[in-house]
Amino acid sequence: MEIYKFTKETGKKISKFNSNFVMSRIIQTEKPSHIGCMYLEENGVIGYHQAVVPQLLLILNGEGFVCGDKKEYVRVQPGDAVFWKKDEWHETKTNTGMTAIVIESEELNPVPFMAKF
Repeated sequence: MEIYKFTKETGKKISKFNSNFVMSRIIQTEKPSHIGCMYLEENGVIGYHQAVVPQLLLILNGEGFVCGDKKEYVRVQPGDAVFWKKDEWHETKTNTGMTAIVIESEELNPVPFMAKF
């Protein structure tokens, strides 16, 4: 399990086309990707299971805890991105509720895009 940041502070100011905003790059894929939004209510859990393909979980709001193979839980909050490799066992849970985007693809490599936590 690896933790990355995609907060405003890790982003880059964009001015092309007379734009004025900050973008935090997340990922780029050439192979098909599945992208979904998960809404975990109070005491929600994404049960302990193996990743079928590499997965990137982007925490949008709320907070919770994630673990990898060793079942050592790490607190996550908005702006955190959690990466699990294919076949890695993992779990996500929250006491208060959490919303997150999940990206799944055979070829995910967040290293060139986000700052490691």
